[in-house]
Amino acid sequence: MKLENTKAQMRKGILEFCILSILEKKEAYPSEIIEALKDAKLIVVEGTLYPLLTRLKNAELLTYRWEESSSGPPRKYYSLTKMGRAFLEELTGTWADLNKAVNKITKNTSK
Repeated sequence: MKLENTKAQMRKGILEFCILSILEKKEAYPSEIIEALKDAKLIVVEGTLYPLLTRLKNAELLTYRWEESSSGPPRKYYSLTKMGRAFLEELTGTWADLNKAVNKITKNTSK
């Protein structure tokens, strides 16, 4: 088993949660989302992000609007829907429980 594959799977598993968390703070266009993920050391390429945004939009967790740009084509700004906010709230609780459980297990293994 390769360590890099396991690391990649762990990152992929939390990307939707992270994207929704970014958009909870403010609406953003994909380049801004990628930048926020990169700043957090969750490196993501556009080819990974766009299908996730589409899936979240199709699930009615996100909506978007177009805005004209002075430096190029119009930009698509994404934001959370009411259902997206409720979904994020559930994920936040699940993450807290999971984080607590993993920390309990990993801290106990060193004894």
